[in-house]
Formats: sequence, C-alpha cells, structure tokens
Amino acid sequence: MAQPNPNPPVTDWATDFDHTDPRWAHDPYPVWADLAARCPVAHTDRYGGAWLPTRYDDIAAVAYDTERFSSQAVLVTNARPHVPPPVGPAPPITSDPPYHQPARRLLLPAFAPKAISAWEPSIRALCRQRLDGLTGRTLVDGAVDYAQHVPVDVIARMLGLPPDDGDLFRGFVHDVIESVSVSADERAARFQAMGAYIDAAIDDHVAQPRDDLIGYLLAAELDGEPLSRRHVRTSIELLLLAGVDTTWSAIGASLWHLAHSPDDRRRLVDDGELIPVAIEELLRAYAPVTMARLVAEETELNGCPMKAGEWVLLPFPAANRDPSRFPDGDAVVIDRATNPHATFGLGIHRCLGSNLARLELRVALEEWLVRFPEFELADPDAVTWASGQVRGPRTLPLRILA
Repeated sequence: MAQPNPNPPVTDWATDFDHTDPRWAHDPYPVWADLAARCPVAHTDRYGGAWLPTRYDDIAAVAYDTERFSSQAVLVTNARPHVPPPVGPAPPITSDPPYHQPARRLLLPAFAPKAISAWEPSIRALCRQRLDGLTGRTLVDGAVDYAQHVPVDVIARMLGLPPDDGDLFRGFVHDVIESVSVSADERAARFQAMGAYIDAAIDDHVAQPRDDLIGYLLAAELDGEPLSRRHVRTSIELLLLAGVDTTWSAIGASLWHLAHSPDDRRRLVDDGELIPVAIEELLRAYAPVTMARLVAEETELNGCPMKAGEWVLLPFPAANRDPSRFPDGDAVVIDRATNPHATFGLGIHRCLGSNLARLELRVALEEWLVRFPEFELADPDAVTWASGQVRGPRTLPLRILA
C-alpha cells in the first residue's frame, strides 16, 4: 500500500527536485523534457545534495566515468554507504574498479544466454498457472494478479528460496527500493530484517547443500579465496531485489501500454513474431530504472560544479527519450528498427540480468495475449505507479473483453 510522502512537494524541479514526489511517480516524462530544455543538469539540496542530468550524453558521461563517479551507492537516500569503494555494500553493482570486474565475472555464467534460455519452459508454465487463476474473470489487476508474481517466482527458484515467500519479497522491495525517504535508522532496521531472512537461507544451504544460485555463491571463490559471508548475503539481496522489481515493473508497464493502445495490441496478437521487436520498444519507452552514483571527487558536468559526496541520479528512461538519439522518442513505435536504448544501463554496470528480464517479459506478454487478446484499462485514474528509482504500475485494473 502506498504511504504518504514525508517530503514537502517540489516547487521547482530545476532547483529542488525529488524523485519520490508523487508527480514524478505518476508521469515523469514532462518533468524530464522540461528540464532537458531549460536546465539539463538539475540540482536539489534534498538527500544531502543531488544532481539530475536529463540528456543522453550527460547521463552516459557519468555512467562511463568510474573515476569521478563512484557506484558504491545506487539508491539516493538520506543515508550514505558505510562500506567504502572499491567493494561497496552490494557487489558487484556497488563495486568500483578494480574489484568490480572479478565480482561481476562470478555471476556471469548463471545469466549467460544458454543458461537463461533453459528457464523458458518453467517461466511459461508459471505464467500459465497464474493465468489459469484469472480465467473467467472480467476484472483483474495486471500488476497485483500477474506482473508482480512472475519474476518473484522465477528468482526465488533460481536462488533456491521458497516461492511461497513472494509476499515477503515484495515487502523487501517496498522497504528497500521504494521507501527511500525514511530516516537512516529506519532504513537500517529494514535492511536488517531482509538480512536476517537471507542469513537463515544461507544457514539452510550450508546444512543442506543444493544446486542453485545460493549454493553456487557459497562454493565460489574470488582471487583463490571463498567469498565472505557478507559478500554472499549482499549478492543474494541484490539478485533478489534486482530480479523482482525491475522486471515486474517492465511487464506491468507493457500491459498498461497495450491496454490503452488497441492497435498495437492487435498487431501483436495477429503477429507474434513482432513481439521480440516490440518488447525492445516497450523497454525503451517505459524503462523502469533510474540508477545513481556518488561524486568521488570535486568535478563538473556540463558546467555544473559538483562536490565530493553528492548524489547523481541517472534517469535512463529520460536518456531513452532524448530526441537527439531517438527520433519521436515520446512515441511508442512497436516495430522501431533501430533501438540502442539505455534501459539496462550504460558502462561497466550494464545489467547482467538483461537476458532473464527479456525472456520473462517476452514470455509473460506472449502468454497473456494468448489468454486475453482483448482488454482495456478498467479505470485509468485507478492506476498507481511506484515512486523512487524503479517505476512501474503497482495497481493496474484491467477489464477483460475477450
């Protein structure tokens, strides 16, 4: 359930932006377009000081610059990380060179194309099982009843965690990714709750070894040494959170688009071979993730002086709509031929789970469109969106027409 935002409302996005403002959650695209035109690198004193580039080139400049911009914290909050670079609190996503590359390399085999493609039958079965429970209903919630379940089930099975704990995982997403406006002490308490759950799962795997991602991490070595327990725990936390919220947001946003774009929906129903091309455009147009960096040393970006320790938000969704890179970037063109979008990030931290995300999105849409080829928004005003750095529908009332 959405909670009131404790921060005062934004009065000027150029000098006082807040990524948790309800207007950002509801429709950030006009905000980013306005800033790109009049103040391409915005600033706020909130969260101890933060910057917001909105043009592709500026966003890419930060993402590729690992010397002046550290990845040791990727969520803008009222707290600063306690684990210094280059390791960071949740490797490899919070790791800087030289630690980043070997930490990332550890996880690559599990997310390689061949390894991920083997999951397609299971993902398809999970989607069909969810849809079986919706068949016969005229009103469904595309987010709560469908999109928020598929990635949860998949990542739980990959990690070797009970899929029945899905509600708990969704709670972790809310506590860690969405509730960034709470105090540092409150965030620490919420992290402790998730850490306690993961610690119990690690103990269970130590007592009863099995072939899953947690077992893989427990057996892995880095520079000839076993991973520390902390490295294992935080990597599990990363995989759980990143494997849940980002993908369910992409599935939900895609269903939202198809619900109010009947021509696009019918094209995909009539021509299933177009779906892989269409999902790249849906990923571009409704990219869920905005990442963050910390300024590592005093520098400037596009003439803006930045102090060490300040945040920099990287809105990849804004980069994806920059007209200098994407003609008609605000239009959704489901057969867009050239689509080098930044949805999965830029630079060394490009999402290592992109193969899994694409597979889940494709299968989820394929199965939905087979089961429910005709549907629409039951109440456009009742759709709610997550606030913060991962944006996707949290409630999505749909009317099934056929």
